[in-house]
Amino acid sequence: MMNRWHAVKRLLPLFAGLVLLLSACGRADISALNPQGPIADKQFGLMQLAITIMTLVVIVVFGISIYVVLRYRRRPGQNEIPKQVEGNHKLEVIWTVIPIILLIILAVPTVKYVFAFAEDYSQDKDAIKVKVTGHQYWWEFEYPEYGITTAQDMIVPNGKKIALELKTADVLHSFWLPSIAGKMDTNPSGNVNKMYIETYVEGVYRGKCAELCGYSHAFMEFKVKAVSEATFTAWVNEMKAEPKPFVGDTQVAESFKQNCLSCHAIDNKPSMGPNLKGIGSREAIAGIMLNRETADEVLDQKKIEDHLRQWIQDPEKVKPGNKMPAFKDKLSEQELDGIVKYLADYKLDSLKAINKQ
Repeated sequence: MMNRWHAVKRLLPLFAGLVLLLSACGRADISALNPQGPIADKQFGLMQLAITIMTLVVIVVFGISIYVVLRYRRRPGQNEIPKQVEGNHKLEVIWTVIPIILLIILAVPTVKYVFAFAEDYSQDKDAIKVKVTGHQYWWEFEYPEYGITTAQDMIVPNGKKIALELKTADVLHSFWLPSIAGKMDTNPSGNVNKMYIETYVEGVYRGKCAELCGYSHAFMEFKVKAVSEATFTAWVNEMKAEPKPFVGDTQVAESFKQNCLSCHAIDNKPSMGPNLKGIGSREAIAGIMLNRETADEVLDQKKIEDHLRQWIQDPEKVKPGNKMPAFKDKLSEQELDGIVKYLADYKLDSLKAINKQ
């Protein structure tokens, strides 16, 4: 008995250290335990209810087990076989009925919210419609009512319902926005899934792909920026306006047109790659090269330029398996500097407040 106690005393600090270590994992802006919208809030409530029920069951079961072990343990000098007891209808009814009651308590709100979360707002005239397309390994956001197409950063008005239609351009992906609204798969074969999101407060929220989709699945991130109604309207007008002209060396401008605009776009026309309009105002380059660590910081111009340079020169090093070619041996230093400068400076005035520029 003493040897066991010594072993327990040695293991306790290890378990305590692991608890402290694991409690620090993750980020608040990508956590389902930090709900920032009505859907995530209700999902969190269901988690709390389930954990409460499970904790109660564990306490009761372990309590009874410990009591039985202590109460009916073999005493010194006790060698006879205890009386064997079989069957107790009252106990059998109790431990059958109680779990059924607990399951009903959990099932009723779960079923209620499952149907509520699946409500289709695509025909609601007050909801903002966004078509989401998953690509290897980036996200495209199209606003059909406004004729706008963007990538990686989805801009939404705070407090309004956003009706999403989700599909994939290639393999199976999963649109996951933990702090706002859970997840939804984007299935191949032309299938379109629907969900809606809504935010409580203005801010930047991180999302990820939650379905293994290839080499760079873990790097397939996106951001949702919840802004005021006025900021959203200004952003729409700015996105619908003519793109920023490429001012500077005509040779660099021609290189940008040939090497970049053959796959990308800076207007709202369809393109093979992510739309580049306003890329200097985005939270990250390639989805994962963060231009600032938290939304309280200012977008770092040097980081934006460094990240663009790394991505353009060797995208395979950043996101293995992506479809963008490397340009490290195709562009001169002058061309690379000019393209990086143009893209990094392509900022949207409407987002200056939220980007703290």
